[in-house]
Amino acid sequence: MKYSACIEWLFTDAAPDFPGRIRAAHAAGLDAVEFWHWRNKDIDSIATALRETGLPLAAMVAEPMIALTDPANHEDFLAGLAESVAVAQRLGCPVLIAQTGDDLPGRSRAEQRAALVAVLGRAADVLEGSGVRLGIEPLNTLVDHPGYYLWDTAEGLDILGEVNRPEIGMTYDIYHSGVMGEQTQAVIGDSAARIVHLHVADHPGRGAPGSGTLDLDARLSWLHARGYAGFVGLEYRPAGATVAPLPRAVARPASEGRA
Repeated sequence: MKYSACIEWLFTDAAPDFPGRIRAAHAAGLDAVEFWHWRNKDIDSIATALRETGLPLAAMVAEPMIALTDPANHEDFLAGLAESVAVAQRLGCPVLIAQTGDDLPGRSRAEQRAALVAVLGRAADVLEGSGVRLGIEPLNTLVDHPGYYLWDTAEGLDILGEVNRPEIGMTYDIYHSGVMGEQTQAVIGDSAARIVHLHVADHPGRGAPGSGTLDLDARLSWLHARGYAGFVGLEYRPAGATVAPLPRAVARPASEGRA
């Protein structure tokens, strides 16, 4: 397993700026970094820090982050996606993360699902040949994202099956899935190949792995055994200094060691 630090939350104690957090993550032995929005960041400075440290950028958000359940937003999303792809290519980032948006009042789930399938198919055309994939992310509605449309991982995989394009996959967040009471083995089944990026945090509290009750080691090991070879994004809120819990935040096979 290769671990990526989400520097929106991690290493904020080490540096106020994102290039500084990239350097701190490298010093701590992380395999990669990731962040959310790119438009509010100094991309030139980030590119320099990535080049100096040699750390890859594992993932970032496809902008604009607007409701894809609403067809009125599709043209704006696709135009922004093209810009996001260009930035991702510049930074060597293989995954863009997208969210579906909320369950819209007055519209059936079937109607919204059809809108998602349609826009993801068009997004695949934007991504084709770019070397960048889009990962749609299910989120929990019980704690962090009430009203969000795509909380069911199995439904997300069904939508991906309808789209049926290699450019479109899933960002699977074990924390969100666990909050919803899902078991990874049951909801992923034989669809691990559709996962383009992983996120982890523990529950309750969205803290570092090991701070809660989720069986993160077992879930990660199961996904790894089924061929997932991408990065595991550490997207948790540290209780104190970031570097303090990192050596024990995640379990690695004994033969793997630390980076």
